[in-house]
Amino acid sequence: MASHRQSYEAGQTKGRTEEKTNQTMGNIGEKAQAAKEKTQEMAQAAKEKTQQTAQAAKDKTCDTSQAAKEKTQQNTGAAQQKTSEMGQSTKESAQSGKDNTQGFLQQTGEKVKGAAQGATEAVKQTLGLGEHDQDNRRNY
Repeated sequence: MASHRQSYEAGQTKGRTEEKTNQTMGNIGEKAQAAKEKTQEMAQAAKEKTQQTAQAAKDKTCDTSQAAKEKTQQNTGAAQQKTSEMGQSTKESAQSGKDNTQGFLQQTGEKVKGAAQGATEAVKQTLGLGEHDQDNRRNY
């Protein structure tokens, strides 16, 4: 009977061992499944965070690009305005210079003409022609 009883006890021990093994395997499987789900959740959260960060960077780049474009347009407009003002100033300076030159040349011409007439009169008087003209004028 001892062998029958030993076989019986061995069977019971084997059954309990299998049950414990199955429970342990079930627990390990559940924990593995939970770890897998947790890993997937973390990966999804990381993916969403990466997408948000990328979108924020894209938005910031677009904003910066737009601001740079607007600043360039402002600077271009200011440069065009400044160029126009400088052109107008140059035109006015040239006109003023032209007017001054004309006045100067006219004055110089009158001075030269006056000097030439004075020289002519001096030569006439030196030659005695100047007095003769005055006498002739008195006679008329």
